[in-house]
Amino acid sequence: MKITYSTLIATALMAAPALAEDVSYKVGDEDMTGYWAAAKEPRGLVLIVHDWDGLTDYERKRADMLAEMGFDAFALDMFGQDTPVETLDHRLAATGALYDDRERMRTLIKAGVEQAREHSKAKNMVVMGYCFGGATALEMARSDMGSEALGYATFHGGLDTPEGETWTGEEPPLLVMHGGADTSISLEDVADFTSRLEDAGNTYTVEIYSGAPHGFSVIGSDTYDARADEESWTSFEKFLNELTSE
Repeated sequence: MKITYSTLIATALMAAPALAEDVSYKVGDEDMTGYWAAAKEPRGLVLIVHDWDGLTDYERKRADMLAEMGFDAFALDMFGQDTPVETLDHRLAATGALYDDRERMRTLIKAGVEQAREHSKAKNMVVMGYCFGGATALEMARSDMGSEALGYATFHGGLDTPEGETWTGEEPPLLVMHGGADTSISLEDVADFTSRLEDAGNTYTVEIYSGAPHGFSVIGSDTYDARADEESWTSFEKFLNELTSE
C-alpha cells in the first residue's frame, strides 16, 4: 500500500523509526554528529546533506520519512559540534568557509559517506541536499566520489559551478527542484546551470514550482509552500524508485 505524503509527515512528527539515533563520529580531531534512520527492509540508502543551519530536527524528520518509505537514511554533519550556527553571520561564516575550501568540503562528505556505508547494508545510494546541502551534493557529484551514488537530488539548492570545476557528462543523473519565486538562486542561475549540463551532455531533470520561494520545503517556516513541498517529494520518491529498482 502506498503511503501518502501527509501520512509520512504525520508519522515522522509523532515518532522516529525503531532504529533511529544520533551518531557520533570524528573527522580528524573534530567531533561530528550525524543521524541514522533504518528501514525494516531497506531498498536503498539515502545520504542527506543539511542546510546552512546545520543538522537539525528537520533533516532527522526527512530521514525518518525515508525510513518509513523503505530506505535507510543517514544525515551527515558538514560543520562539526564546535561550529556556531545560531545567527545569520554564523551561518554565512560556516558555509563560506566550505565554499572557499572545496578540499575540506569533500573530506567531510567522504566521512559522511563512510558512516552511511558503515551503518547500511544497502548497496544502492542516492544523495539529497537542501539549500547549502544541495550545493554540497553537486560538489560530490563532480568529485571523484561521484560514482558512489546512483543519483543526486537538490531541493532549492545552490547551483554554482566553482571556478576550476566542470561537468563532464559522466556524472550520475541529477534531479533539481527549484522555486520559481526563489530570490536567492534566480531562474537565470538555473538557466546557466542547465546550459552547462547540456553542453556537457549530462542526464538531468529540473522542476520549477511556480510561486515557491527559497526554502519552500522547510515545514513550519515562513517560506513553506505545501504544494511545492509535496510535488517535489513525490518527484524525489519517483527518482529514488527508478534508480534503486532491480
